[in-house]
Amino acid sequence: MLLGTVAAVVAVLFLSYWFTKYVVGGGALQKALPSGAGKRMQVLDQFVLGKDQKLLVVRVAQRYFLLGVSAAQMTNLAELTAEEAAAWQPDPAQEGEPTPPSFYESLRTVLNQRKK
Repeated sequence: MLLGTVAAVVAVLFLSYWFTKYVVGGGALQKALPSGAGKRMQVLDQFVLGKDQKLLVVRVAQRYFLLGVSAAQMTNLAELTAEEAAAWQPDPAQEGEPTPPSFYESLRTVLNQRKK
């Protein structure tokens, strides 16, 4: 009984770590691509409208598109002009900012603080 409970807790922790790192962080698609992919094509932003429905701003080479995506189809809603696309250009001031810690790093920090 105790071994089953420990295994369930470990499984929940692992799934929480995986979910926050890959699914919530938006890296699931990027990590699934082969090495070298994603240099010319990139999802810059997304907005969830409902179940299986979202809006995406996508960069392909130097062109920007607003896409509507559902479970059944993907629709090109608009091609953004250079002025409109400027809002999604990386800000040089933000490039030097550190990324937030991952779930694993946060959990390890909390556990180390509790040990002390």
